[in-house]
Amino acid sequence: TAPRALLGGFLAAVAAAVAAGGRALPQLSDDIPFRVNWPGTDFSLPTTGVLYKEDNYIIMTTVDKEKYKCILPLIASGNEEEEKDYKGPTPGELLEPLFKQSSCSYRIESYWTYEVCHGKHIRQYHEEKEMGQKINIQEYYLGNMMIKNPLSEPADASQNVAHSDGSGSIPTKNIEGQMTPYYPVEMGNGTPCSLRQNLPRSSTMMYICHPEAKHEILSVAEVTTCEYEVVILTPLLCNHPKYRFRASPVNDIFCQSLPGSPLKPHNLEQLEKQQEMLKMPFRRVKEEEIHSTKEEKFSSIHKPVAVGSHQLLTVGTTHISKLTDDQLIKEFLSGSYCFHGGVGWWKYEFCYGKYVHQYHEDKESGKTSVVVGTWSKEEHIEWSRKNAARTFYLREDGTQTVRMVSHFYGNGDVCDLTDKPRQVTVKLKCKESDSPHAVTIYMLEPHSCQYILGVESPVICKILDTADEYGLLSVPR
Repeated sequence: TAPRALLGGFLAAVAAAVAAGGRALPQLSDDIPFRVNWPGTDFSLPTTGVLYKEDNYIIMTTVDKEKYKCILPLIASGNEEEEKDYKGPTPGELLEPLFKQSSCSYRIESYWTYEVCHGKHIRQYHEEKEMGQKINIQEYYLGNMMIKNPLSEPADASQNVAHSDGSGSIPTKNIEGQMTPYYPVEMGNGTPCSLRQNLPRSSTMMYICHPEAKHEILSVAEVTTCEYEVVILTPLLCNHPKYRFRASPVNDIFCQSLPGSPLKPHNLEQLEKQQEMLKMPFRRVKEEEIHSTKEEKFSSIHKPVAVGSHQLLTVGTTHISKLTDDQLIKEFLSGSYCFHGGVGWWKYEFCYGKYVHQYHEDKESGKTSVVVGTWSKEEHIEWSRKNAARTFYLREDGTQTVRMVSHFYGNGDVCDLTDKPRQVTVKLKCKESDSPHAVTIYMLEPHSCQYILGVESPVICKILDTADEYGLLSVPR
């Protein structure tokens, strides 16, 4: 975080210097990512991408009296014409098929399961059931639709919300540093909240464009007591130019040293050396291990988001195209096919019966990997004697089926915050989908260096009933 803090201070100084000099430049904010480069005196400005002008610069002086001429980029969004000329369906009309078909989306977290029935309600519930006993369900409605056609009702423009025709100001949400436009649908009249004088719970459904999504629930956050924000990924909004996700380019600031100053500030050089020393405890993975042949069999789309103030959540969807169901099951259970999730600094890798890793890839320093947990059948069996390795669902005909299995992976790399090995509980759950090869994974960190990895897939539906008393799975007969 130190370089980010340094860059933030640098940009603040840039802004202050611009203000002092009276130069009319775009306001700098965290919504637009910047990177400072130190190219030296022999340097030509880029001719493609972000625009630069030789006279668009400021002179910066460090506390050590080192002086630099910093050339700033000209920032523009670039899609104004397409948005201005758009005459297609409104966001409400684009979402209408989802509401008319009365479909529901689900999300499992460490304790609660969330159910969003689009255009109807959002519910959170927890099921507990022991063998041969009645199911005990704890549930709360976080919101119900109070109007018959929510997509035709214009929202209140005074609250910075777009009208149903897509005009006006479109609200955005910061998702992993990217300000992402969303279409809001309000739900109220939920279960009364005892912490707010029995006022009903309410939720804002935030629909955002994701071309590969199947209306998954990305996150559920309680923003204030008994008021929630629910982010839902949907491809339906992607036909509207104002709602498309845009990957923000990193805008370079080129700082050239002036006579008598080093190529890069001395304090920055020292800071970078300290950071390299901090990375040393992490294991380096050989380059040839990165490009596994298995990676040719799938493509991944991942989206991380911070939920609340403590839990870190990463959601990913992997689509496998060249494996049959039987092949996929065998490769998954053998640990030879692994799931990947996450973007940003850390990504995650889960190999069934082997390990859970988090890793970072860098062009210069290669791949840095941290072991979150490793598989030991004996340790898992010991863990399962104290925890529920299987949870069950009671069918209407009175028979039982396995709903979810939980596996323990311990003995990860030692955590700096706790001085104890990292560990993770992997939860495997059946999830019906139109695509038999779709897999959704997410990671939670409810406690420092103690993780929960959720894996949901229709493939898992085929093997859950093979779980033994310890939750161990096998190839169906």
